[in-house]
Amino acid sequence: MTSPDVLVVGGGPGGAAAAYWLAKAGLSVLVAEKKAYPRDKTCGDGLTPRAVKQLIDMGFDFDVPELHRITGLRAYAGDLTIELPWPEHSIYPSWGAVIRRADLDMQVATLAEKQGAIVRQRTEAVAVVESGRLAAVELREKDGDRDVVTDVVTPKVTVIADGSLSRFGRALGTSRRRDYPYGMAIRAYYESSNSKDSMLESQLNILDAEGRTLPGYGWIFPLGDGTINVGAGVLSSFKGWKDVNTSRVLDAYVGSLPGYWEVTAESQLTRPVGGKLPMALSVGPRVGSNWIAIGDAAGAVNPFNGEGIDYAYETGRLAAVHVGRAIGSRDMSLLHRYSQALEDEYSDYNRVARAFVIAIGNPKVMKTLTRLGLRSRPLMEWVLKVMANLLEPEDQGMSERVYHAIERVVKVGPDPLLKP
Repeated sequence: MTSPDVLVVGGGPGGAAAAYWLAKAGLSVLVAEKKAYPRDKTCGDGLTPRAVKQLIDMGFDFDVPELHRITGLRAYAGDLTIELPWPEHSIYPSWGAVIRRADLDMQVATLAEKQGAIVRQRTEAVAVVESGRLAAVELREKDGDRDVVTDVVTPKVTVIADGSLSRFGRALGTSRRRDYPYGMAIRAYYESSNSKDSMLESQLNILDAEGRTLPGYGWIFPLGDGTINVGAGVLSSFKGWKDVNTSRVLDAYVGSLPGYWEVTAESQLTRPVGGKLPMALSVGPRVGSNWIAIGDAAGAVNPFNGEGIDYAYETGRLAAVHVGRAIGSRDMSLLHRYSQALEDEYSDYNRVARAFVIAIGNPKVMKTLTRLGLRSRPLMEWVLKVMANLLEPEDQGMSERVYHAIERVVKVGPDPLLKP
C-alpha cells in the first residue's frame, strides 16, 4: 500500500483523536487497530467534563442511547457522604457521562474516518528498528494462528497510541520511570436497578480484605441501561503495595456497598479485569526522530483520579498540531516541541499530584484528610475542581498554593518522588 503521511498505532481515545485532527488538517492518516470494534477495554468508562469538551469539539453525538449523562460526584467515607455537582466553568461543560469503551472508541474512530482517516481493524503494527531508529512499520494480520505481514509502510511520522503497556513504544526505547507512582485498578459490571443514578459514586476510604486503609478509591459508574461499572484502584505509594491483591480489594469494596445499588454475587455480569496505570507523564522519551507517543503510551494519566480518557484526547490533539507543523515544514525536529508543550500544560499539575499521591500512602494521612474534607462542603467543591483538573485559567499559581497546602498537612518535600 502507499505509505501515509502519518501512521497511528492504536485506535483507542488518543489514537482516534490524533487521527481525527490530523485528517481534518488534510494529512493522509492510517490507523492500525489490533482488535476489531467493538472491543472491550479495562476502564471505568467515566467521562469528566474535560473529556466531554474534547468530544464536543470532534462532533460526537451525545444523544446515542449508549451514553448516560452525569451531573456530579457523590463521595463518601464511613458514615460521611457529600454530593457535589460538576462546577460551572468558562471552558468545560458542567456535566460528564458514562459510556462503555466498546461503544465510545468505535464511535470516535468513525468520526476520524469521516474526516478521511483510514482505520484498519485486526491489524497489528510492528516497529522495524534499524540502528535505533524507526525505519519502517510492518502491518500484520491473522491468518489462522499465524501473523502474516500484509504491508510494510514508511510514514513520515508514527503516532504511538497503543496503551499503557505499549509494545510498539518499548521497541523504540520508551519506559516508565520507576520513581513515579502508578495505579493498579480492577473493575467488573453488575446489574442494578439504580443504574440511572445521575452521579458518579466514589468511596474515599477504601480497605483491603484485612480492613486496612489503602491509598486510592472505589467507584460506581452507572451506565443507565440496567448495569453499573464497579471498580477499585490503589496506588503504589505505600509500604507493602507489591503484596496487594486487587481482586480481594474489589471483593471487600463490593461487600461494603450501600444497599441501594443491589449488588450481589448473582448480579455480577462479568469477571473482574484489571491493569496498571502509568501516571503523571511517567513514560519517556515521548518523541523520537520520526515518532511521537500519546495517551497511556506516554503515561498521560491523572494521578489524582486515575482518569486517562481526557488526557488521551488532549494529548492526541496536541500531538496532531506538532506533527502537522513538522510535516508541513519538512522539519522533523519540530516534533520535539510536543514534549515541551506537554510540560507546559501538565507539569505543575503533575508535580502537585505526585506530592498528594505519595502523601496519602500514609494510611493515617489518608483517613484524616478524607474525614476532614467530607465535613466541609466548600473544601470538597474546591478539591473536586483540583482532582478533575477543572480550575479556571485565571487561577494563576494554583500549583504553588495547592502544593503548599498539601505540604502543611502532610509535611512532604518540594518535589517528592518515590525511591526506585
